[in-house]
Amino acid sequence: MNIAIVASAGGNQRHRIISVARELGREHHVTIYSRRDNAEGKPKTRVAPGVMLEQIDVGPAMDLQADEVAPYLNDVGHHLMERWSHERPDVIHAHSWTCGLAAVAGAKGLGVPVTQTFYGMDSMHQDLERALGRRANAVIAGSGDQESALIRLGVPRGNIAVVPYGVDTERFQRRGAVATRGARRRLLHVGPLTADRGADTVVRALQGLGDVELIIAGGPEPEDLDNDQDARRLRALAEQLDVADRITLLGQVKRAAVPKLMRSADAVVSVPREAVTGIVALEAMACGVPVIASAVGAHLDSVIDGVTGLLVPPDRPARTARLARELLWDPTLRTALGYAGADRARSRYSWERVSQELVRVYEAACA
Repeated sequence: MNIAIVASAGGNQRHRIISVARELGREHHVTIYSRRDNAEGKPKTRVAPGVMLEQIDVGPAMDLQADEVAPYLNDVGHHLMERWSHERPDVIHAHSWTCGLAAVAGAKGLGVPVTQTFYGMDSMHQDLERALGRRANAVIAGSGDQESALIRLGVPRGNIAVVPYGVDTERFQRRGAVATRGARRRLLHVGPLTADRGADTVVRALQGLGDVELIIAGGPEPEDLDNDQDARRLRALAEQLDVADRITLLGQVKRAAVPKLMRSADAVVSVPREAVTGIVALEAMACGVPVIASAVGAHLDSVIDGVTGLLVPPDRPARTARLARELLWDPTLRTALGYAGADRARSRYSWERVSQELVRVYEAACA
């Protein structure tokens, strides 16, 4: 198939989109269309065998928020229509509502099926998302929880296909380098430092865990931690709870260093209030590290409670501490959860499996 992907150049999903495109490119021709968001790079770049990235010169060459991109969507759509009228794709996959509007405009009159992915439901643009969801030949949800949200939004159930957010099982795996650590049992939290992402909950849980250290990776660059409001809040909370000597804030960690950091932990705790992708839990599972995850969003699909990890309601530090104690002082349980999690990540969430499921959605849309 000739697959056209319309996506934002930046954002947290860029790595996933390119990774899936690489896998699709093994058997299909894939072109990723993105509005140029910086002054660097060629108009067309071969990302991988079978995969091209085309940057569209519309609007300022800088990263823009969704509402800031909106005034340029007509021009992006016009560019896509010109491009696709000369080289018609078999199927189009739009990522986000802004890309969906551009894709629909570009596909007008061409008879090309459009599939749509939303990353979280945007309360400010629900009418647009509802219209795009009804217009699309298929809406691809990342989890059962997101499928339910789409149905509540008014997207026909028959138009929705659930294809999970994948994980790089080549990079994140049980075997590999391990970051240095001391003798203390180690918990790891990876992600932004804002209160809704669960770092506060893990800090509070540490108060009831005795001689356990907590490593927090995420937030600003390491040199900017002292000036970061969320980092200062977490440090103040740790001082208040008398656990500051057992907490280390690393700041932003290079992606290549995350697997060995995860493998150094006895458990990874990922307890955000919302989990659209649940990627941190998936990466920990792929590394064979037991995970304690909030019972929300994509975690409800990926983490089988008591089998591939442990689930806990968000904002429950006492309960999180109890589950952490069970894990940290039970090596047999840790080993069992680690092996089961790695097996589930590899068999259900690999890029290969995700791309195969996407192809089935594309083929159904074309049919």
